Amino acid sequence: MAKTLLLCDCLKSQTLDPDVIAAGSGLGCSRVHTALCQHQGEAAAQALAAGDVIVACQQERAFFEDLATEIGAEMPGFVDLRDRAGWSDEGADAAPKMAALAAESALRFAAPRSIDVVSEGTCLLIGAGEQVFDTAARLCDTLAVTVLQTDDQDLPADRRFDVIRGTLRQAKGALGGFTLRFDGFRQVLPGGRGPLRFSEPRDGAASDCDIILDISGDQPLFSAHEKREGYLRADPRQPVAVAQAAADAMQLVGTFEKPLYVRLEPSLCAHSRAEQTGCTRCLDICPTGAITPDGEHVSVDPMICAGCGACSALCPSGAISYDAPPVADVFRRIDTLARGYRTAGGQAPRLLVVDAEHGSEMIRLAARFGRGLPADVIPFEVAALAGFGHAEMLAALSSGFATVDVLLAPRTERPTPEFEVSLANAIAGRAAVTLLDMADPDALSDHLYAAEAGTPVATPALSIGTRRQVTRVAATALRPDAPVIDLPEHAPYGAVLVDTDACTLCLSCVSLCPSGALADNEDKPQLLFQEDACLQCGLCANICPEDAITLEPRLNLQPEAMRQEVLNEEEPFACIECGKLFGVKSTIEAVTEKLANHSMYANPNALRMIQMCDTCRINAQYHSENNPFAAGSPRRPRTTDDYLSESPSKRRDH
Repeated sequence: MAKTLLLCDCLKSQTLDPDVIAAGSGLGCSRVHTALCQHQGEAAAQALAAGDVIVACQQERAFFEDLATEIGAEMPGFVDLRDRAGWSDEGADAAPKMAALAAESALRFAAPRSIDVVSEGTCLLIGAGEQVFDTAARLCDTLAVTVLQTDDQDLPADRRFDVIRGTLRQAKGALGGFTLRFDGFRQVLPGGRGPLRFSEPRDGAASDCDIILDISGDQPLFSAHEKREGYLRADPRQPVAVAQAAADAMQLVGTFEKPLYVRLEPSLCAHSRAEQTGCTRCLDICPTGAITPDGEHVSVDPMICAGCGACSALCPSGAISYDAPPVADVFRRIDTLARGYRTAGGQAPRLLVVDAEHGSEMIRLAARFGRGLPADVIPFEVAALAGFGHAEMLAALSSGFATVDVLLAPRTERPTPEFEVSLANAIAGRAAVTLLDMADPDALSDHLYAAEAGTPVATPALSIGTRRQVTRVAATALRPDAPVIDLPEHAPYGAVLVDTDACTLCLSCVSLCPSGALADNEDKPQLLFQEDACLQCGLCANICPEDAITLEPRLNLQPEAMRQEVLNEEEPFACIECGKLFGVKSTIEAVTEKLANHSMYANPNALRMIQMCDTCRINAQYHSENNPFAAGSPRRPRTTDDYLSESPSKRRDH
């Protein structure tokens, strides 16, 4: 049974077309109400009591949730049709967009994974002067406070909190699990008459805490410190900011749910092989340092990860994928929006990607006080802008969106979106994806109204599979006449080029290739390559002893990219004894020639062994004059039984 969309035109401030919305979304639509949150509340209660309801209002969400609780009804779903579609200069033409948004709201996804973080309220307060002690006095009734004093000011007599001195050399971890290491560590000696004294300094002191409140004004303890949960920082010159940080610290006591933002599959990671470094994309981009090398792959500290999503967008193999929500859910939402818009009669939608805070607030302000969004611009809210990579951009284009705009937030790290946009546009063959960096709602509206709509793909493609698979399918739909697409440097798709004159077919590249793109032939000396599987990690080029390998970033859409092709091959050598083919003829001949004048191979029989297969070489060695196996059977060890069976005199002889 389809869900029911409960419609309200918000005091006749927007135009709703239930028939078009129902046709495009597949939902049943109620009649259009005018004030469900006011005098038509009884109608809302009846609809909620019937169950399977999606309320077309986000502003008064709390009212409808309270109403559902009061009447014992199932909690409804919600979708904002007003700010994102109805309140617009083109609101009268926004029915297809409303249908698409309603269809998306009906999707159901698994709950995100999370872990519990426990904070018992142990707090390290860092600062100087009277300010740090005043702050400690305000906090000590709620938190277990230890002050790291950064100056030599006399200590107060207040013993409700501890005071230490020293240099904080190292801080690791996050909320509920900070580990600290100090040099010159000194703590207060509570006994004695007169001013409080400190113990003798010592290095290497270790401690831990749940919260760090830093009002020292020095350099932050962590990179991207604003993303480190449990680390609060305020400028000591701004008392209001210090007071706010202290208030925030007092709220960090209890058990909290920490989302597990990314999922790691170590076997797919192309970080390194045999101590040779390959891919470092996630390591280079992670702002918090949550990703670290761990042997041949990387590891992700979920307590430090802030969920920016950049690693997922950049990972060439899919070893790291965003999981809050999973990438597959993002593709599903995109396809649903595009299909719903077309089904409702829309022709060329545009996608506007925004975050939940800055971008969504820009849309709300533009709708209430400005022109709102054009009727063909569908907003798409994501948890992490940096995680919306080239695969997601291309999926949107191939599913029927004419263009994609990504509205950056003030705290969005720029490098990843900039690279992903350049890669998506290179694959699409046009500037179909644009980064928008603006904080004025009116400027956003003006830009979107003035921008060219563009032409969508003629035959939309369905986005299913991994990010690499989706990219390939999307590229084929967008560029059906482009067999090979040139890509920018560091793209995760491309070819391995081999200098056949330099390559000796040692196959060291095959042994290190993490994706299996490079392979050998067990029957003859060949180096095989499947371009579709190549991650462009560079391990093969790094390990090649002859420097015979170079990488070429490109996306090959031809069928041969999906199968193994021969990069280099040579004639095998025939064993001089049995004729069995083994090794590479040029290599065996070169080695034989080089060793011909070596003292260890002065005996012609020794030199002949180089030209034999494994079996014949063993046979030749066994029958040679200096055969190490010709010494006969080893002497049997004497046992206790042997000793006891002998006469006493013979025992003495032994």
